[in-house]
Amino acid sequence: MIVGRVVANVVSTEKHPQYVGYKLLMVQPLDAAGQPKGKPLLALDGVQAGIGDTVLVVDEGGSARSVMGDEKALTIRTAICGIIDRIDIEVNT
Repeated sequence: MIVGRVVANVVSTEKHPQYVGYKLLMVQPLDAAGQPKGKPLLALDGVQAGIGDTVLVVDEGGSARSVMGDEKALTIRTAICGIIDRIDIEVNT
């Protein structure tokens, strides 16, 4: 799973038939400190996320298809499966 921030909506007039009806979002992965890490990725939205939301992303086909509720949609690989309200990190001293 990947923690990331939604940075953009992606609008497409033409797309694969298995993507019809799904919102596509660009997500910037974040490190443990909440800073950008790596390249942004595209994910189908399974939870009604929006720009600025911190989200939990699955980047594995079977899990993504399960989140989207379509086990037969073999083209689905990456999906947003949760909106994160907060992250608490315990620091051991």
